[in-house]
Amino acid sequence: MTKILPETLANQLKIVTAPSTADGSSTADGSSVALTGSTIADGTPTDSSLTSSGAMPCGLADVTATATVVSRKAADDRPHIRVWSNGPDLPIIIWIGALHVGALAAPFCFTWVGLIAFCIFSWISGGLGICLGYHRLLTHSSFQTYTWVRRLLGLCGTMAGEGPPITWVAVHRKHHRYSDKPGDPHTPHDGGWWSHVLWLFPRPSEPAWENMLQTYAKDLIKDPFFRLLDRTFLLWHLGFGAIMFAIGWGIWDLRTGTSLLVWGVFLRLVYVLHVTWFVNSASHMWGYRNYETTDDSRNLWWVGLLAFGEGWHNNHHAYPGRADHGHRWWEFDITYLTIKLMEKMGLAWKVIGPRKK
Repeated sequence: MTKILPETLANQLKIVTAPSTADGSSTADGSSVALTGSTIADGTPTDSSLTSSGAMPCGLADVTATATVVSRKAADDRPHIRVWSNGPDLPIIIWIGALHVGALAAPFCFTWVGLIAFCIFSWISGGLGICLGYHRLLTHSSFQTYTWVRRLLGLCGTMAGEGPPITWVAVHRKHHRYSDKPGDPHTPHDGGWWSHVLWLFPRPSEPAWENMLQTYAKDLIKDPFFRLLDRTFLLWHLGFGAIMFAIGWGIWDLRTGTSLLVWGVFLRLVYVLHVTWFVNSASHMWGYRNYETTDDSRNLWWVGLLAFGEGWHNNHHAYPGRADHGHRWWEFDITYLTIKLMEKMGLAWKVIGPRKK
């Protein structure tokens, strides 16, 4: 097992505008570093945005930072933003509950067309949208691409039902800053079910919530398209559901329309939600470790397969900025293979991969 330097300055997050390090690791002192980039509206590639914590050593010379823009108020954002004392977050609870109720109809309206829609849109929303788009591009900038590709992947991620990109990225960057320590939004230290889904149910404190977004996702807030997705999140799902039902009914029959709605929307969203949540919960409780990181991240094979390569989570927490999460020959990572395909097609560049020996 490779030993990782401890986080000695985890409570002093710096947010700077700069490209990420060559190997996707963090600074030599183990401090957390979040790199936020700018979006260029004319289609030129964007700068990096990366949040790193507890990763392999490299010098600060690798990070050509320009300015520190966030104050070092130690532990100001450590307390949980979502707490039960604020009451339940009813819109979130209703959203997640409605999806699960709708998914219960799946055995009663199965069609092969519905199953094909489930598979295709699980990959588009979960694989391309969440794993490749939200996570490896928007959160960690493990590669660079054109603005239109960046925005398209953000839209795909929105269709996974896990919230708009600004919110998702902010929460995940905070998770990396405080991984399995006080301040982590969804650590199993607060309970397995909490880390899986319950952390979403308490209503957030509005001032603290807005401060988190400004601190951890300021680069995304600057993009008007991502702000649009933030305002219209639910409308995309309602429109997509209506289109799926209309296509099935119009081309085939009412049963097929219902099947496309249930399998292509409700069941697909429930699947993508849970495999993503398993990364937060199961991959911090069970599995093996290639690296001795300062958190409890694990590599869990079945999450790796179900979640499009995201289950090799200990590897990711050791090298947060790397595009590849599978570091052993058996650790299959379809998302990284897709990034490499994009690179060959000219749609991705500056891909942060394995360190050259």
